[in-house]
Amino acid sequence: MRKTKRVKVLGWRWRRNELRRHSDAVEAWIVLAAWAFATAGGAVAGVAGAQAVEAAQARSGAAHRPATAVVLGTVPHGARAVATYNRVLANVRWTDAQGTVRTGTADVQAGTSVGRTVPVWTDGHGHLVDRPASPAVVTARVVMGGAGVGLAGGLFVLAGGRLIRLRVERRATDRWGEEWELTGARWGRRTG
Repeated sequence: MRKTKRVKVLGWRWRRNELRRHSDAVEAWIVLAAWAFATAGGAVAGVAGAQAVEAAQARSGAAHRPATAVVLGTVPHGARAVATYNRVLANVRWTDAQGTVRTGTADVQAGTSVGRTVPVWTDGHGHLVDRPASPAVVTARVVMGGAGVGLAGGLFVLAGGRLIRLRVERRATDRWGEEWELTGARWGRRTG
């Protein structure tokens, strides 16, 4: 036996055909609309998500204030793990924007001697915070946030289109079953 090759014809659901059901055309329009809305909605959601991430990064960066701190001594090894490769945690003292002297723990270059000044970053309340993100990191976060929101929005629309299409398909299958029962009764035989 020869194996027959199946040919996929684009747009067959819209073509005139005696065997085409109304539900075939409805399904085709649902798929087309779902993809169009997913593309457009995903793009709009992606841009909105990117703008939201960018605004959050700008607010976070604006709240960071540079300060100079004096190293009081390093933190013992058992207190907390090393922050990064060649940096250690040290007790430091700094003066905040209101003139209050504060102490805390900051990561400094390994080998920094006691009494040496180091740059630190504080928030609007004078508490130590991490260094603000570099422009490259901010750009990466904005792009990833926008892409993630856009992809999620597009997939949400496609899932909704799929649910609607399944409902139309189930209804068409039920109607087909009803019509088959009527046809079978006219033949004088019952199936199953």
